[in-house]
Amino acid sequence: MKKIASFTVNHNVLQRGMYISRIDGDVVTYDIRMKKPNGGDYLSNGAMHTFEHLFATFARNTKFEDSIVYVGPMGCRTGFYFLVRDNMSHLDALNLFKDALKFISEYQGEIPGVSSIECGNYLEHDLNGAKAEAAEMSKVLENWTVEKMTYEQ
Repeated sequence: MKKIASFTVNHNVLQRGMYISRIDGDVVTYDIRMKKPNGGDYLSNGAMHTFEHLFATFARNTKFEDSIVYVGPMGCRTGFYFLVRDNMSHLDALNLFKDALKFISEYQGEIPGVSSIECGNYLEHDLNGAKAEAAEMSKVLENWTVEKMTYEQ
């Protein structure tokens, strides 16, 4: 079988950050790498799950709601894929994610979509963990620019 694009990225050199993973037609996939691959420190399931609920809810409640295609965790638990329509600039996507990090790190209240009717694993959430991961990632992206969104070789 043909190797998929994400498996061609050298995970031994990949650092935490936000990268343009691929562009397929009018959809841009961003690789949001919150943990260093194979570094021994991974997102916990509960924190990752809560982060996903908050990030997706936040992004879909902004002026870019019609551009958001998908927000979802990576199976390796090192980050998220963020898919948007190409009518949203890379700078807008970066700034939206930075705003989402601030929102998540300061979030108070009930986690959106956390009932058994709304979620397939509604008991596995960790708001404090999600908030801590968001605060940590905010530091990583503090001076991040569009120019840094290209994978290093």
